Amino acid sequence: MDATRTGEVMEAIRAKLASRALVTGDRLPSIRQFAAAMAVAPSTVVEAYDRLAAEGLIRSRRGSGFYVTATSLPPTTLAAAGAPRDQAVDPFWVSRQSLDADPAALKPGCGWLPADWMPHAALRRSFRALARADNATLANYGPTRGSLALRRLLAGRFAGEGLDVSPEQLLLVTSGTQAIDLICRFLLRPGDTVLVDDPCYFNFQALLRAHQVRIMGVPYTRSGPDLDAFAAVLQGERPRLYITNSALHNPTGATPSAQVVHRLLTMASAHDLTIVEDDIFADFEPELSPRLAMLDGLQRVVRVGSFSKTLSASIRCGYIAARMDWIEGLVDLQIATGFGGPSPVATEVIAGVLSGGSYRKHMDDLRQRLTRARRDTARRLEPLGIRPWLMPRGGFYLWCQLPEAQDSTALARAAVAEEVVLAPGNVFSLSGIASGFLRFNVAQAADPRMYEVLGRTMAASQIGNVQP
Repeated sequence: MDATRTGEVMEAIRAKLASRALVTGDRLPSIRQFAAAMAVAPSTVVEAYDRLAAEGLIRSRRGSGFYVTATSLPPTTLAAAGAPRDQAVDPFWVSRQSLDADPAALKPGCGWLPADWMPHAALRRSFRALARADNATLANYGPTRGSLALRRLLAGRFAGEGLDVSPEQLLLVTSGTQAIDLICRFLLRPGDTVLVDDPCYFNFQALLRAHQVRIMGVPYTRSGPDLDAFAAVLQGERPRLYITNSALHNPTGATPSAQVVHRLLTMASAHDLTIVEDDIFADFEPELSPRLAMLDGLQRVVRVGSFSKTLSASIRCGYIAARMDWIEGLVDLQIATGFGGPSPVATEVIAGVLSGGSYRKHMDDLRQRLTRARRDTARRLEPLGIRPWLMPRGGFYLWCQLPEAQDSTALARAAVAEEVVLAPGNVFSLSGIASGFLRFNVAQAADPRMYEVLGRTMAASQIGNVQP
């Protein structure tokens, strides 16, 4: 209740600032006066004023009270605008629309599970245990490699998969994206050639462009990358790096066959190619599939992952598993760019959940729930003529083909105007050959309104395409 009342006091002050009832230099009502006006305790007003001062909207003058600063709230129209919807539909578009969407918007194009699918009880237990931690855990920087307890847990899990790795070969980072960014900083120079799948996770492209490298795509099939195309690019372009999702590929949901994994490693060895295996969806697999890192033993494969998909995107933490000499260089890079490892608060919470015994049941429940959601989503898309390219073994993505003459980019633009965020195919495709595809997050596709908006925009698109 205190938090609610504090928020009401803060909103009352913000309203006065927005309406210009209070302007720069004005003195706010005294604590007792405003407490009486709002019918709250004086301590509630003190907390509200302190929070507004922390935001820079007001400031305290000793012995005189609180005053409005030069910082004012932005106009309501700008604050509500969010990401511009008319910007180019590129690899940034889906991210910006998903992250900045109104809470009431539907987000079947986003890349995370709904909040109520996450293990809140286990997270809260871990937070309560953290509240009893020593002061150093709550206040200090993290060690350069990250929490030893969490690294030991990860090493034990990897050993169960057949990957022998010591905690010293593991580097904890703030996210899976930062893991790939550090690897690119460590291994690449501007102008180097990097291979990605076509289609691939769209942020691979965005991140690689920031590193000013040359990006080349290799067609992705239902059993993994097209090996003939892969061999031709290796021979002609001498790429430095190949970045891929291994199990439950994003966006297609495909899993490379054992034969493809073996041949990829053979070709990588012959052409001195390093492979970054983004294994962020590993725990969504019903049974473990062949892994590049396991077969290679971390000689030329770097394994990365994070906990944002399975535990919480709010508690950011990822990892890098690599050969020891590379980890040493990556540690130095993390110090240079972030000064230390990820937050001890985040790593302790995650370690608490992983060691608490509930994580396995959480993932079992998630896999069953997602199996039903994949089936239900495919069934509800079928009357619209939208069909999965394949039915994945696990995970929460369906890569779906649209009926002929439908363009996913045009549909996404039309749908976002109705507060439905879609993921059009060409944001995933380096060559731009996926205009007839949409990626659906089945965990975010339960609301009937999504199918109504999709059907309506598809019908309008067909009418627009009719020639007189």
